[in-house]
Amino acid sequence: MLNRYPLWKYLMVAFVVIIGTLYSAPNLYGEDPALQVSAIRGHDVKVDTLDTVKKSLDTAKISIKSAVLENNQILVRFNNTDDQLQARELVTQALGDKFITALNLAPATPEWLTSIGASPLKLGLDLRGGVHFLMEVDMDEAINKAQEQLVQDFRTSLREDGIRYAGVRRAAGDVVVAFRDSDTQQKGLAHLRKRHIDLTLTDYEDKGQFWVKASMSEAKQKSVTEDALEQNITIIRNRVNELGVAEPLVQRQGTARIVVELPGIQDTARAKEILGATATLEFRLVDENADAAAAMNGQVPPNSELFYDRNGRPVVLQKRIILTGDHITGSSSSADEYGRPQVSIKLDGVGGNRMSTATKDSIGKAMASVFIEYKPVGEPGADGKRRIEKHEEVINVATIQSRLGSDFRITGIDTTQEAHNLSLLLRSGALTAPIQIVEERTIGPSMGQANIDSGLSALGMGTLILVIFMAIYYKLFGVVANIALMFNVVLMIGVMSMIPGATMTLPGIAGIVLTLGMAVDANVLIYERIREELRAGRGVQQAIHLGYERAFATIADSNITTFITALILFAVGTGPVRGFALVLMIGILCSMFTAITGSRAIVNLIWGGRKVKDLSI
Repeated sequence: MLNRYPLWKYLMVAFVVIIGTLYSAPNLYGEDPALQVSAIRGHDVKVDTLDTVKKSLDTAKISIKSAVLENNQILVRFNNTDDQLQARELVTQALGDKFITALNLAPATPEWLTSIGASPLKLGLDLRGGVHFLMEVDMDEAINKAQEQLVQDFRTSLREDGIRYAGVRRAAGDVVVAFRDSDTQQKGLAHLRKRHIDLTLTDYEDKGQFWVKASMSEAKQKSVTEDALEQNITIIRNRVNELGVAEPLVQRQGTARIVVELPGIQDTARAKEILGATATLEFRLVDENADAAAAMNGQVPPNSELFYDRNGRPVVLQKRIILTGDHITGSSSSADEYGRPQVSIKLDGVGGNRMSTATKDSIGKAMASVFIEYKPVGEPGADGKRRIEKHEEVINVATIQSRLGSDFRITGIDTTQEAHNLSLLLRSGALTAPIQIVEERTIGPSMGQANIDSGLSALGMGTLILVIFMAIYYKLFGVVANIALMFNVVLMIGVMSMIPGATMTLPGIAGIVLTLGMAVDANVLIYERIREELRAGRGVQQAIHLGYERAFATIADSNITTFITALILFAVGTGPVRGFALVLMIGILCSMFTAITGSRAIVNLIWGGRKVKDLSI
């Protein structure tokens, strides 16, 4: 029988509509002003921390909607932004500098929706508000690190080739190697020229000692700084991904700066800590012959350095670095068999070989893991920059029980959260050079709300005009098209809410408006085809059937070509362009379903299989 769907198809349409409605529903509940409390590295958020927060707010008679401790963070919800802002100052004072208190907007989604994974649509920086960072890479430190690496490489390669040298060190921006005689000097020069063709190498004699000087050319220095910038951009992208920010923008600006935009960031202070921290590890052998007390008084052996652990205890380590964090390819936090936090580390092939070579003759000796972090401190100077401070801390000293390779673990970490943060930084990669935030702008929710209001106003006006036109021009069939149009919007929002990482921006709202026009266009093609069939003398049922069937090819062609264009935009575009393309692709798929399958299901329910003399079209 014409124009009758089988039961399964009606159930399918109903199922899709119900699921789309459920997953778009969280967008109706809005958000609560909230505070998010998290701990800095080395500390933990506990139940007594939550008690302190509640007590400080009760004392000030600030009412709260809820306060919960989850995932090592405290989330406190308020009734209005005035209470939120006042509470932030009180909580910050009550907890001190061991915790980070950040402003937040927490979704007010009911628990029954959250239990099925439904969440509000993520909004971009232009709608949600968020943070804009301008970060600058310390290129001088990038050059210094490259030269330090050359010192290590020279020592290793000369030793492996059996060439005896008196010393390798940095001097006035160059790396110099001392030899005891001219023959060894020439062997060393030939060896280094073969291994390092991108360096300028010269030999000379000074005060009876024979030297080889290695200098970086301008091209080499430019290559180092370019690599540092590109690597830092990649690593910052990885760190942003670890923070779970949807649709972030990370891009280069000039020769030494990086722009980072984090829409709807939930913990601004934590973002700054993670993005700005330059963290890595160094593995060194402990100088077991040194006297730590004497070292504290300045009597440090020439081939050793004095460090301290987190409890302030001195540890004397050899200057020779077994391995740096540059060779770390992966890390994860877990607990050992006794429940103590630990970090498992994976090395690349070169790192694994170096670790194996260094530890095969050091079984029974102590090896230390040194955590190194660069952080901006103090107030910005006249140039807008803050002083970069290097913080070094021995986090673990362990006896080497067996020869180590590409996989091993470090312990001695105080808390699970600290292990997680350390793992995150190492997994994201060690920044080639320190980086600091030279500019920070917060785009407030009020500006975002103004954009939302403008976008919704445009969407509402466009939709209203379409609805009125369809109802007047196509009568009852126009009402059917309008119902399908409304379901199309619901489905789009539901799908966007379900996709991890999908973000709605102002161009995305433009994509919705465009999609609504295309959805109505599909119905117009179908209805005009039905009219043609009726004018040709077809029966009502046959006209409806042929109208949908013969218009399908035209609708599919136009939508497929538009979909391919949107797919290309999504593949090559960035930021708002990708957001627009994603909304357009989702909108095309949803409109194809609602305009063809959905509207026909309604038409079939009303007119299908019945004797109808005239159509309201």
